[in-house]
Amino acid sequence: MSTESSTVRWLLRGDPAIRWQTLRDLVGAPTAEYEAERADVAMRGWGAELLARQSDDGRWRVERAEWPLAPTLYSLQLLRQCGLDPRSEQARRAIARVQEGVRWEFWGDAPFFDGEVEPCINGGVLAVGAYFGVASSKLLDRLLGEQLADGGWNCEAENGSVRSSFHTTICVLEGLLEYERSIGPAPAVTQARLRAEEYLLERGLLRRASTGKVIDTYWTRFPFPTYWRYDVLRALEHLCAAGRGPDPRLSEPLGIVRRRRRQDGRWSLGEPYGFDHHGVALDPGRGKPSRWVTLRAARVLKHLG
Repeated sequence: MSTESSTVRWLLRGDPAIRWQTLRDLVGAPTAEYEAERADVAMRGWGAELLARQSDDGRWRVERAEWPLAPTLYSLQLLRQCGLDPRSEQARRAIARVQEGVRWEFWGDAPFFDGEVEPCINGGVLAVGAYFGVASSKLLDRLLGEQLADGGWNCEAENGSVRSSFHTTICVLEGLLEYERSIGPAPAVTQARLRAEEYLLERGLLRRASTGKVIDTYWTRFPFPTYWRYDVLRALEHLCAAGRGPDPRLSEPLGIVRRRRRQDGRWSLGEPYGFDHHGVALDPGRGKPSRWVTLRAARVLKHLG
């Protein structure tokens, strides 16, 4: 058995969220086959566990959170990454609870899907809102108006920063792309997204424009979930989803992904971030083979490598 087929078999023994995406993106299975697996996301495994953790007031809670609504946002993000069908009864019920009960209490008591003030958070809110069919045009307009001259976004812009942040930019990019995919073509959104993608590409996804030096070596390791933080695999995954073709500026980051591959064809989980915003055990732990990282890396190499 080849390493490639062994890796696919290993992925297909995983959670429904992994299986259905493996069938679609790596195996090329018929739509009916992978959609049948996708339906299981709401009923078994990580997706079902996440849904069960939602409170009646619409929020998700964990013992220690980075900020009050972080568990709610990042649980919704993880449900989106699991591929929970937004048309399912379980998804509609969960989103209705959020709409009815969750508000940004410190930002004018705004509805959750209208976002708050930080573009890194608002990019994630736009992504889940668009995916689940409740995108806010008010939030979209705010993000489009906050794009900086160099093409990206920065949460510190309100404090005078004129340089974009990789962290903030990737969050907004994912929101804009999800809006385009879910709502339909929008020239202003596409233009903003392409400008921001160029901001990353001009820097080879990891280097300073001024010196050419690598900004952060942590970006070459692959934790999951990523929350609001940037890394090379996350950027490549976005470009893959956006339909970008081969680009010589991607040779270095793609090389990093290839070198991270283990001899058994799998990828290990990078050092996780200090917060657990969802309370669901996704992988065995740091340094061990991760189905999430392996699926994402294999998908990137198939489409961009």
